[in-house]
Amino acid sequence: MAVIIAVANQKGGVGKTTTACNLGAGLARRGERVLLVDMDPQSNLTAGFGLEKNLDDTITHALLDRNASLPILQVEDKSGVAINVCPADLSLSGVETASVEKLGREMRLRDQLSKVDTDYDFILIDTPPSLGVLTINALVAANWVVIPTEARFFSMQGLDMLSESLEEVQYLNPNLRIMGVVLSKFDRRLREEQKVTEYLRESWGDRVFSTVVPTNSKILEASSAGVSLYAYKGANAARGIYDKLVEEVIARV
Repeated sequence: MAVIIAVANQKGGVGKTTTACNLGAGLARRGERVLLVDMDPQSNLTAGFGLEKNLDDTITHALLDRNASLPILQVEDKSGVAINVCPADLSLSGVETASVEKLGREMRLRDQLSKVDTDYDFILIDTPPSLGVLTINALVAANWVVIPTEARFFSMQGLDMLSESLEEVQYLNPNLRIMGVVLSKFDRRLREEQKVTEYLRESWGDRVFSTVVPTNSKILEASSAGVSLYAYKGANAARGIYDKLVEEVIARV
């Protein structure tokens, strides 16, 4: 049975998709069977593996129709690693409205993943920057949540809000646990970020990953090119960071 990890934060622009993409690729390079699920209507994770956004079948159908199967596409990146991706497109933004009268709408993803979770070692779910029905589906389906955040004071409010939200979600999924907080886009030159990092480690203790993801142009370039860091030329330093994060994730599991 797979370890299911939701990558979540109600705040946008904190590196959720980048974390899901490269953590998934890093796990796959270690021989783990990985499925990446895109639950964000912006479908950046889908594009991050070079998949077209105008796909015939996406996760939208599986969330609205219990009898539909999860669309799973196998992607082999330029490093030769195969990863399975469940793609999304803009139609996902209509799921909340379309599912208003559907029973168990918060558990649709959990039910769908239960049909395939024995085929994988890890399932990672990318989420939108809100606590709507899509993010709730991801959290209800997951065993763990990884929380990317910037080291900024206003980001601390988002962490507090997410903590409160997780307590509510545990009513539906009492087994959900926080695996850790990932400091993303960290700029060690900024005093504010140093202070926030100290505060975060004091407040959250060992729930903050030791690995810190710094600002790095190669991370942005790889995303724009539709590949993971592991398939992007000249990204050795950034790959090394995610290798360490992968090791921490495996250790915490």
